[in-house]
Amino acid sequence: MRIHLRHMGVAAAACATALVLAAPAQATEYSSALKIHGIQYDAPGTDSNACATGNTKQEYLTIENYSKTATVNLKGYVVKDAAGNRFAFTANHYLQPGDYVKLRGGKGTESDANNVAYRQSCNFMWNNTKDTIYLVKPNATRADVHSYTKSGSDRDGNGYITFHG
Repeated sequence: MRIHLRHMGVAAAACATALVLAAPAQATEYSSALKIHGIQYDAPGTDSNACATGNTKQEYLTIENYSKTATVNLKGYVVKDAAGNRFAFTANHYLQPGDYVKLRGGKGTESDANNVAYRQSCNFMWNNTKDTIYLVKPNATRADVHSYTKSGSDRDGNGYITFHG
């Protein structure tokens, strides 16, 4: 029996193509320039959601633009947690490459210059023991997702966790 190398090369190429097509696609949470950089999930002090005197503004989520070249508009992005709490960016908020925004609890004025957005709610969004954070693109696909536990993720116990270091 005589084997033609030309036919073996075609067969090998076909197998390699099949393997590439069968490989899983890159995870959705890493397909976006915007990612969750960190979260202050447990505000310092005793939790109080009183708008005038509480500490909900001390809880925040930092979203960073990890792109080297693209400016990203946050309008239409949604941040939510496992319990269904959510915040939608309804105004234009542009993040230049390497720029970030802190999404804070409490009430305040959104500002590109100060890199801040407020949830306009004095209720706490993040659980102090564990939660899952979703950053969702305007087209409803995930940009990033992270879960945390106080005992497993917060090594120094200060209520702050960094992702994408």
